[in-house]
Formats: sequence, C-alpha cells, structure tokens
Amino acid sequence: MSQRVGNRLAGRTLWIPRMSYIAGRLAAAVFRSAGIDAAVTWPSDEKTLELGGLYSSGEECYPAKVTLGDFLRIVHSDDFDPDRTAFFMPTADGPCRFGQYSPYLKQVLEELGYGDIPVISPTSRNGYDGVSDHAPNLVRTMWRGLVAADLVRKMLLKTRPYETRAGAADEAFENSIELLEKILEDPELSAARRWAALKAATVQCRDMFRAVPADYRKGKPLIGVVGEIFCRLNTFSNKDAVRKIEQHGGEVWLSDIAEWVWYTNWSQKSTLKRNGRKFSREMLGAVIKNAVQRRDEHLLLEPFAEDFVGYEEPHDVYADVLEPGWPYLPADGALGEMVLSVGKGIYLYHRGADGIIDISPFSCMNGIVSEAVYHAVAADHDDIPIRNFYFDATSSNMERDLDIFMELACGYQKRKGKVRRYPACFEP
Repeated sequence: MSQRVGNRLAGRTLWIPRMSYIAGRLAAAVFRSAGIDAAVTWPSDEKTLELGGLYSSGEECYPAKVTLGDFLRIVHSDDFDPDRTAFFMPTADGPCRFGQYSPYLKQVLEELGYGDIPVISPTSRNGYDGVSDHAPNLVRTMWRGLVAADLVRKMLLKTRPYETRAGAADEAFENSIELLEKILEDPELSAARRWAALKAATVQCRDMFRAVPADYRKGKPLIGVVGEIFCRLNTFSNKDAVRKIEQHGGEVWLSDIAEWVWYTNWSQKSTLKRNGRKFSREMLGAVIKNAVQRRDEHLLLEPFAEDFVGYEEPHDVYADVLEPGWPYLPADGALGEMVLSVGKGIYLYHRGADGIIDISPFSCMNGIVSEAVYHAVAADHDDIPIRNFYFDATSSNMERDLDIFMELACGYQKRKGKVRRYPACFEP
C-alpha cells in the first residue's frame, strides 16, 4: 500500500464489501498480510436494507443500498470507533452508477459527522493500479487470491448439483476458504514462499471437491449466469439465485470476477491507444501487468485442467467475449458490464449452455441495455433462451418465472446443435 494510504489505515480496520463472499474474505486476508487489519462486512440482513434505505433517496440501484447499509451497520454498532474504522469501495468509469458509490458513501459519512473516516477507492481507469502504488507484492498477491477464489467457486458450482450427501460441497467450500486465508494472511511468508504455498493449497482445495460424494450424470441443463457483477455474486442481493436454479434441476456457470479485471485491462490499453499513447511508458506497464496476471492465472489453473474440461473460461476477453458481442453492443461505445454480459452469453452458447440468465438490480442500465439486444442475440443463436431477472429489496421476478425459464432451457437442450463437453468424471 502506498505510504499515504498506509498511514491513513494505521490502527484502523478496513471493511471490505461482501460482493463475493470468498473474494471478500481472501482480499481481507491479503491486506492483513501487509499489516493492515481488514475484514469482510457482516452478512447482510434486514438492518442492511433499513439503514441503506434510510440514508438513500430510493433512486440508487440495489447494490448501492446493500453496500451502504452494510457499512452503516458498522457505523451504528455499539462498539463503533470512527478512529479505528476505514472502508474499501472501488470505483469505475462508464455509465454504471457504481462510479458514484464511493463519493456517496463519503457524503453520507460527512453528514453523519464522520468525514475523517478513510474511504479507499481504487479505480478501473488505470486497471486498479492504485490499490498499491509502492507494494507490488500486495497487488500481485491480491490478484492471485482473486484467481484462487474464482477457481474454488467454480469447483463449488460444478460439484454441488451432483453431490449425493447434502452440504458436502459447501463444506469443502468453507474448508477451502479457511485454508487459503491462512496462507494469504501470514505476514511471515515471503512472496516466493506464499506463492508456492498458495499453488499447493489450490491443489488441496481441488482434491477436497474431488472427494465430495457425487453422481456425475450427464443431462442437467447448464445455465450461464451473467449480469451486474455485485448482484450476480452477492447471494443476499440475488436471493440465492444460483441455489434456486440448482433446486430446479440446473447447473450454473457463473461469470467470475476475473473477467472484469481482463476487461479493465483491455479498456486501459484501448484508452491509451485512443489518446495517442500506444507507445508510452503507461502502455508498456499495462502490457507487462496483463502478461504477469495471465501467467499467474495459468499456473493456478493448470492443476484444474481435467476438472474444467468443458468449463474453460475465455482466454482473450477481446477475441472471445467483446468481439462476438460487437454487432449488438460495440465495446468502444457501450462501456461496462453490458458488453461483457452480451459477449459472455454468446461465448456460453458456443460451449453448449442451455440457457442464459442475466441477473441485474432493478433499473440497472447495464441490465436494461443488455435486455434490449438479447432478442437479436437469441435469434442469431438458435433461439437459445435468454432471460433477465431483476432484483430489489422487496421482490424479484425470478420467483415467478424461473419454472417457465427452466422448461424453455430443457426444451432447447433437446434440440440444440452445440454439443456440451464434459470432464471424464461424468457418466454417459
């Protein structure tokens, strides 16, 4: 962490939003390894919505209310100490209201008399380089922890629909998080030793999931889940949508966090080119960072090659996601998650998915724009079922319409032309 940010956080607990449960916990562990006390926010509840609603106008999107409410629960707790508190809230460019979360949080804290509480806000403008200006090991370890989180979550979703002992996959998930946390938070480990331990730990996580009693039989409809990143990953916000799909007989391929990092890397380089800085120190740094991140991901992913046959994530965010979606939403004009959602939906179609669900907050611009072009996307891709499900604090259309969607997915599965690949563990 830069000296300035490090000084602001001295003696404070840095609270990290629960955008993804596992990613939040591992990010907090990485900060602890650098001597910064960090923790993921408490599980959201009705108090979250009460406080989020009390200190917002109602025009904000649902994730804004949830994250604000979770932070304010800390502010309103009995043992709250403003001198020992800090909040972590990244930001981004583009049309999404996410870019206003951090400024609005600062405004609310100021109005409550807590304007001195630091709000740490790295930005997508520079690919989140600002997380740590003078501690490259922290940034790299954060990336490695994020990749590990995505891998473990992917193993969970690949395993849980087939488990024969209820709760076994969730148990492996929790044990995996604890194992990874211990390595990532240990301040005594050198960068080299932590990297070696992390690679070994991800193999242990893989083996824990392989040991889950399961009946891998082909035939479950594979549902790709795209959409707004917080709402699709935060189980409180989406009312545990993935489990609901599983309860309806489906298996979920959930878009991960890393795809957003690859997108912001591409966007950073694209912006530099447009500004006439194709050959610049900034471009060189962006290219090197991307290459280093890609190498780290490859090394962590390598032991999972057999497990993820048929579940391979895009190798190149431009060629595999943005370019296929370009005729519907060109990524040089439409910015943010909408281009990822549309392009990833097409990518999943080619991998044999039986339906695509877009999970977004109610009134989300990314969801609305994506929905406007999904009809054309489906028409050009064998009429694969694509459905938007919107969520807010009181209701969701998923409760009403998921039965119908799954029937459509099962019907498409019987007539689709794209063949799904399976790992060797699956029975015919």
